[in-house]
Amino acid sequence: MKTLVLGSTSPFRKSILEKLNLPFKCAKPNIDETALVNESPHALVERLAIEKAKAVAHQFSDALIIGSDQVAVCDGEILGKPHNFNNGVKQLTKFSNKSVTFLTGLCVYDCVSGKNISLVEPFVVHFNELSLAQIENYLKAEQPYNCAGSFKSEGLGICLFKKLEGDDPNTLIGLPLIKLVELLKEYGIDVLKEQR
Repeated sequence: MKTLVLGSTSPFRKSILEKLNLPFKCAKPNIDETALVNESPHALVERLAIEKAKAVAHQFSDALIIGSDQVAVCDGEILGKPHNFNNGVKQLTKFSNKSVTFLTGLCVYDCVSGKNISLVEPFVVHFNELSLAQIENYLKAEQPYNCAGSFKSEGLGICLFKKLEGDDPNTLIGLPLIKLVELLKEYGIDVLKEQR
C-alpha cells in the first residue's frame, strides 16, 4: 500500500483518521487560507482541501495525501475558527436558534500521478436558543477556539444543539470518513482488506 499522509496537523483530524486503523503520517501544509474574491464557501473548502494536499506532496516520493478544510456558513456568511473567547461569543450568539451549514472539503491526491479526487460534504447543525450565560459558560468550559463554529460536537458542544443532520458525524469534526473510505477505494485501497 502507498504511504498515506494526512496534510494537516489538526489533532481532531488525526484522531478521526486513526479510526481506520491504517498507518499514516502527518505533514503541515503552509498555505494561505484566505477566500478569493466572490469565492463561494463550497468552492473555497474544495480548493483549500486540494491545496493542502498538494502543499505537502514534495515531502513524499510515493504517497496518497489527504487534504481537508472546513467552514461554517450562517446567513450566507463564511465563518472559520474563532481563535479567542470574544469571537467565540460572537459566533455562537449569531448561531442561536438558527441552522448552520458546515462544509468540509476533502481531497485525496496521488503525488506520483498528480491525480486528485475531491468533494465537499455538508453537515447541518440546528442550534438551540442560547443565552449569553450559556454561551460564556460553554466557551469557558471547553475553549473551542481552534474549531470552526466555536464548538466541539464530540464534547460538551452537544448541549448547544437541537438536532444534527448529515451522513457522517465525523464530517462535523473535520474529516468525512465515509467519503474518505470511498475515495481511497478509487485509488485501489480497501480499508477492511488492509487490516493487519
